[in-house]
Amino acid sequence: MATGISTSYLWCERLTRQRAGNFAYAFWILPRAQQRAMHALYAFMRIADDIADSPEPVEQKWVALQAWRRGLTDALAGRPTHPVHPALAHTVGRFSIPPGYLQELLDGVQEDLIRSRYANFEELYRYCYRVASVVGLACIHVWGFRDESAKRYAEWSGIAFQLTNILRDLFEDAQRGRIYLPREELHAFGCSEEQLLQGRFDAAFREFMQFQLQRAYQYYELAAPLRELLEPAGRAVFQVMTRIYRGVLDAVARRGVEQVRQRASLSPWRKMGLVVQAIPVRFGWM
Repeated sequence: MATGISTSYLWCERLTRQRAGNFAYAFWILPRAQQRAMHALYAFMRIADDIADSPEPVEQKWVALQAWRRGLTDALAGRPTHPVHPALAHTVGRFSIPPGYLQELLDGVQEDLIRSRYANFEELYRYCYRVASVVGLACIHVWGFRDESAKRYAEWSGIAFQLTNILRDLFEDAQRGRIYLPREELHAFGCSEEQLLQGRFDAAFREFMQFQLQRAYQYYELAAPLRELLEPAGRAVFQVMTRIYRGVLDAVARRGVEQVRQRASLSPWRKMGLVVQAIPVRFGWM
């Protein structure tokens, strides 16, 4: 493929602006080189997610994901076959991102093709690590971090973000046949998947949901020390992303389980406000 690095970065930027949602707001605050790197990472991940979420039969999606995995290997070996590849390979090399993070992300995306239930939180944690924590681990290499302990906090931040996504999309995912709530915990609270699917939310289910919310909040607290281990620009983008996702979790908590059919989100103005608040952090003023 003849796509040059600059053209590839522009391709990734266009895709990010079209599709990134929450992430796009946070990227704006980064210096240009780091911003372009985030576009490349996002584009790679977005394409993998789109393959898994497509309406094609599972067998076709499996084949497509394997091809995307082979494409990653080829791209990092200097044999690009897709417009995203030159920018991605350049980003991985420039910021010393371990390629294993990208492979693990594909493992997580692939998992959605072969399973739709999780027996316990240990299994769910492993899934969240693959689809979210490895994203955070790749990101801190772009942002810059000062201590190896940052990796542990980045892992926990990914868990917090993914648990937020799960609680936000609870009903939507259930309608598509995916229930990420640990079965072991559902049963411990005397609840069932049928309650979620049918919208029968009794006191036990409300208590169960409160438990899930509190665990997500706990992971935000565990991840908080990451902020002080990042370089100023990274500290700013991490602040924006955390406040956006935690704001979504707050919205889920305020609405309550009865409103699970309505997807919680923050307004664009609220997100822009969070970006403005992070500008002093970006320039090291606070």
